[in-house]
Amino acid sequence: MDETKKNSVLIVDDENSNIMALSHILSPEYTVYAAKSGQKAVEAADKRRPDVILLDIVMPEMDGYAAINALKNLNSTREIPVIFITGLSDANDEERGLAMGAADYISKPFSPAIVKLRIKNQIKMLNQLHLIERISMIDQLTSLPNRRGFDLRMDMEWTRAVRENGLISVLMMDVDKFKVYNDTYGHQQGDVVLRKVADTVTKSLNRPGDYAARWGGEEFVVLLPNTDASGAVNIAERIRTDVGNAPVPCANGSETRVTVSIGVKTLSPTQDSSMDKFMADADTALYKAKGSGRNRVCHSDRDDPIPPFGR
Repeated sequence: MDETKKNSVLIVDDENSNIMALSHILSPEYTVYAAKSGQKAVEAADKRRPDVILLDIVMPEMDGYAAINALKNLNSTREIPVIFITGLSDANDEERGLAMGAADYISKPFSPAIVKLRIKNQIKMLNQLHLIERISMIDQLTSLPNRRGFDLRMDMEWTRAVRENGLISVLMMDVDKFKVYNDTYGHQQGDVVLRKVADTVTKSLNRPGDYAARWGGEEFVVLLPNTDASGAVNIAERIRTDVGNAPVPCANGSETRVTVSIGVKTLSPTQDSSMDKFMADADTALYKAKGSGRNRVCHSDRDDPIPPFGR
């Protein structure tokens, strides 16, 4: 999350006086949105994506229980913590709300200190969950996104390409003879190589939409939205050249170098296209490149591998 951006709270209450009181308490620390009905709350939450929702239980037409049910059934809002604000004191009412997914309760009349603490606790837990989620999608050795992170990005770009009838390309790459390198120089030096390759691949990409990740082991993957076959091959060739020219420092002060083989696949996907086959075709192209001498690029739609040092 952007450290300069305020967290946000959506206040849902049919009484203007309650909205004004809560806004007065929270607006110095948070961006505050307001809605005066359950239906408006669902619409505002879907549009604004607040960090926390303060939801009154007793409202006409759609009460708080119906509203939280709608929020929990909407993909875009189901993870937003909901705190009920209520004048009801029956334990059964509280139990019902918690069973429906409410994160907490705030009782009327409002205590400013309690309101602030309850919101602060939910924001703290939410930020911790976001941090854990980000960490879970990062490869700890190379600091690139891991396969989970790549899969999420791929789903998003694939859906966009289908919707916009656009092109998408992917590069599958493998460090050549990595096992031999590890056996010769040791696993610690092998880790140095993987970090160097990751850094070089990242620096070889010029567009903000291009997305590099560690696929696993000594394999890396690059997603290239809105990129045709020729453009993808050019980027792959640049990466191959840059990696081959990048000196890898050794503990004894010397330098080594490694090369990569790259498989390329390009597609304008439709609703009937298979993402698994798309990735498998790129993988097949990678192994064609390795089988043809390594240190070269092979596009899945070309019979001949592209030789190194020019085409």
